This record gives sequence, structure tokens and C-alpha cells, in this order.
Amino acid sequence: MGRIALIGAGPGAEDLITVRGLRLLMQADCVLYDALVSPSLLSNARPDAKLIAVGKRCGKLSTAQHFINKQLVDAAQEFNLVVRLKGGDPMVFGRADEEITALHEAGFEVDVVPGVTAALAAASSLKTSLTLRGVARSLTLTTPAVGVSETPSTELFTGTEKDTVAVYMGLRQAGPWAQALLDKGRNAHTPVVLCESVSLPNERFTPLTLGTLPNFSAEQLTDGPCLILIGEALRKANQSLVTTLLKKAQVA
Repeated sequence: MGRIALIGAGPGAEDLITVRGLRLLMQADCVLYDALVSPSLLSNARPDAKLIAVGKRCGKLSTAQHFINKQLVDAAQEFNLVVRLKGGDPMVFGRADEEITALHEAGFEVDVVPGVTAALAAASSLKTSLTLRGVARSLTLTTPAVGVSETPSTELFTGTEKDTVAVYMGLRQAGPWAQALLDKGRNAHTPVVLCESVSLPNERFTPLTLGTLPNFSAEQLTDGPCLILIGEALRKANQSLVTTLLKKAQVA
């Protein structure tokens, strides 16, 4: 019976994987990896390890979850150590529960190694705390994305007026859900930062407000993954980004 480990690879940069996760990756006989996992991180796998791409990107052609589950079970039956390498943290919008359930039903035990989720990496790059004394006492991780059998909704759980919200996989539906928040009375001047390709050399941050977000065109962004941060705790970072953009515009 093979051993299976679900490992968080972090938000993109290869050196943000944990020591435990890297050690297991280097020992693995077989690695099933996400689309956002760095190729240079995969180079740490054994030369004889079997590498299987099972990428899932929002809005793009990707491997069906039920097929990934089957591949995991098949690999566990064939290899001594199987690593499922997932972007970010496996337990945050990573569909880890479905994979763990499939493996348990097949009689396999699973180890889970946490990873750095995108919201925390974005805060580090911005050098901005997502919780701030006297301003934001909580952080909400949320997404408007739903499963095939679920009804789409613009309702997001966003905590209180001043608390920080990290919206995952929310760019394509940003207009409707941002407008829904405004319609509920959320302050239009609430700072927003679009965080693209967090932790990678090409990471980029775009300052907006909740009021301008519904009219923002996603065509202005790159094809990299985008996280949306909202909240008063981001005000200094937002203002700093605006100042930087103005200086660049003056130089140009």
C-alpha cells in the first residue's frame, strides 16, 4: 500500500514550499502537480520519478476532478510514495477534501503538508498586515466560484465593514459581486488591490477602490492568477501603489 502526501507548493515562488514538503517531493516515486506549480520546483523531484500534470485553472481547459481522484488512487496502488503537489495551501480552495475522500474510500491514508496561501504571500509582498489594530480584526478568505451543481451567486461573506477580505478566483465575476457589495452599503472608497502572479518575478499590484472595481477591465491584466484584496487595512499600500504609478506616468 502506497503512502500519499498532499503538499502545498505555495503561491508560485519555488522557495516558498515548506521544508517538510520539499523533503517529501524529493523522495517521491510519483508526483501529480497543479498547473501553477513552478517547473523549477519540480526539478527537485528524483530523476526517475513519474511526473503527471493535472492542472486546474479557472476558466481554462483542465483535468476533471473525478479523473484526478482516479489517477491518485491508481498511483497509490503502483508507487510507494505519491505526492500530490497543489498550489497555495491544499486546504484553501484546493478541493483537497474530494481527493482525501477518494483515497480513504480506496483504503489509503493521506498526509497533508500545509502551504503558503496567496493572500498571505500578497501581504508579504505589499509589506502590509491584513489585520490591523483598531482597523481590521479579522480576515475573510472567500470566492464567488461555485461547483457545477451549485447556483451562481454574487453573495460573498465579507465580515464587517472594515475587516479585510481576500477574494480568490473572483476576477471574472468581479463586476457583479462588487456591485452587490456597494448596493448593500459598503463604502465605495474602500481600498482594493488586485494581486497578480503573487511571489513570482512578474508579480504586479493594481490599486483600485470598491467603487471603481465593477468598471475595471480584466483585459488590462496579465494571464497570471489574480487575487483581490479589499479592506481599510490596505489603505497605506493602496496609496503607495497609486503614488508609484503616478511617478512612472510622469517619467514616461
